Amino acid sequence: MRLIPIAATPIGSVIGDAWQNADIALSGFFDWADRTFPPEDDRAFIAPARDIELLIRIGWQAPLPETIAEESVLNVEDVPGDVADALAHPAEPIVQCAACRRLCVRDDFVWKEKQLCAWDYHAQVFGRRGPWRNGPYEDRHFETLPVAAYVAPLLLQEQNVELVLGLNAVEEATAREAINIVLGADRQRAYMAVRTTGGFTVLREPSEPA
Repeated sequence: MRLIPIAATPIGSVIGDAWQNADIALSGFFDWADRTFPPEDDRAFIAPARDIELLIRIGWQAPLPETIAEESVLNVEDVPGDVADALAHPAEPIVQCAACRRLCVRDDFVWKEKQLCAWDYHAQVFGRRGPWRNGPYEDRHFETLPVAAYVAPLLLQEQNVELVLGLNAVEEATAREAINIVLGADRQRAYMAVRTTGGFTVLREPSEPA
């Protein structure tokens, strides 16, 4: 048996590229399945027991595919929609968040050399103790900006942080100039530029605690 990790992220689920072997005796399979996929967990899914029992009885076998796709799943109709959508995309390396142990995509959110999930990254970096700044950045400051795969608007709302500018596919010099225009026009409020995949996002610290 192979166990495939699935990471839930703010932008959808991601299938992991590293599979884990699990040796489960047939005599104890259903007890294991009940513990691993409890009915009260709405995120758990497994084929009906009668279907599994039938496959075991007839000795059904099939070669393990090199990659998991929708057509590889017998009970794809029982799979949650976000996981089914994830099957249409390439698998990615999955790690555990250093703060909460939630599964997350490796290198999407790294802070102080720690792999974090999107939730903990937004809370730590975009929280009150994050690297906020009043006034324009100097060139050296742009070299140490927070780096994230993306910024999730819903998670910003939880921090009461405002998204004020998004730049994508813009030349670096032009992006830096635009960021400093925004920061220089409002020196009374604290801002943060974040380097994201393909560009920058500029955030404004909340005026009141979240």
